[in-house]
Amino acid sequence: MACCDAPGLMPIEEAMEKMLSRIKPIQSTLQLPLAEALGYVLAEDILSPIFVPPFDNSAMDGYAIRIADLQSTKTLPVAGKSFAGQPFTDQWPQGTCVRIMTGAKIPQGCDAVIMQENTQVTDSGVLFQQETIKPQENIRPTGDDIKQGDIVLPKGARLSPRDIPMIASLGVSHVNVVRKPKVAFFSTGDELKPLGQALEEGQIYDSNRYGIKPLIENFGCEPIDLGIIPDCPETLKQTFEKAQSLADVVVTSGGVSVGEADYTKDILEQLGEIGFWKLAIKPGKPFAFGELENAWFCGLPGNPVSAVLTMYVLVQPMLAKLAGHTEWTAPESIPAITKAGFKKAPGRTDYQRGIYSIENGQFVVESTGNQSSGAFRSMSLANCFVVLERERGRVEAGETVQIQLFNSTLY
Repeated sequence: MACCDAPGLMPIEEAMEKMLSRIKPIQSTLQLPLAEALGYVLAEDILSPIFVPPFDNSAMDGYAIRIADLQSTKTLPVAGKSFAGQPFTDQWPQGTCVRIMTGAKIPQGCDAVIMQENTQVTDSGVLFQQETIKPQENIRPTGDDIKQGDIVLPKGARLSPRDIPMIASLGVSHVNVVRKPKVAFFSTGDELKPLGQALEEGQIYDSNRYGIKPLIENFGCEPIDLGIIPDCPETLKQTFEKAQSLADVVVTSGGVSVGEADYTKDILEQLGEIGFWKLAIKPGKPFAFGELENAWFCGLPGNPVSAVLTMYVLVQPMLAKLAGHTEWTAPESIPAITKAGFKKAPGRTDYQRGIYSIENGQFVVESTGNQSSGAFRSMSLANCFVVLERERGRVEAGETVQIQLFNSTLY
């Protein structure tokens, strides 16, 4: 039996396939004002109702001309002006030019715009000093950016700060989007203490909810924080029942390992079913996935790094599919040279925290130091994961490893 085939430890690739094969996108949609739609996933294609730009316009400050008028002279008097929002509408006599500004509508009959740097204003008019003039030079034609009827954003795209102004340029005021998935989450454990209170012997502060909530928001979902739940079976069961009545997904932190007071797994078996439990991943082995009567369930390990890592690697793609986000892609793996060694034992895919840089055009990476699943400072220092394969052992300096640069959800 191979080291990575130990009973009970499912490879993360298999776990991801099992999760995603069961998840169906939310069908409920909303119509929202564009200003309120940031972060939502489109429920239908955005089609452009207009051409952008809607008219031929100038790409430069300069002078609109007819090229034929410069065949016999290099100086043309100015017949008028065309500004953005104030086009030239008078009759345009032959043998004259029109002063024009960037974005202004091109006068009818114009076949080139000469930038003002290539001209000189004289008593006789404008002297054109450019030797060669190309037809349509410095003219942005109608529909140069977007044609009427173009699909500018497809169904399944998540609206970003770059998309909103682009849609606004089309005059579209409202968009149809998928309802954001609701994710209820809570921490479990008698040892956990709320922030701002003095620690008693054997207690620690509950930091996991402060890592989970921003990730849920950055994933494009609506968080529902149910707080800290003590290690009491009845209270835990009541919290699960409340959570699944409020949310599409229930995420817990802690309570899925093998300790005597870890009741989450037992309660899940009462209220639903467990799809899998315990993965060949480090940190994060006691990750659980299953289904309650009215919601999906993801049980994160209690250690802070393990909780954030499994949210990022495993829960993020699941929530993307639930939200209908068809444009979502997994973080790209990039080869990098190690500047120092990495400790590793065969058996589990290891996500170590690293700091990458580029030296002489090559990605290089070093460890953030302490790789304990309880040492969150290493996550704060990191800008990538060093992903070491299940069967791989210790890595020496100078070897090639695969790194995953953090995506926007971790920044």
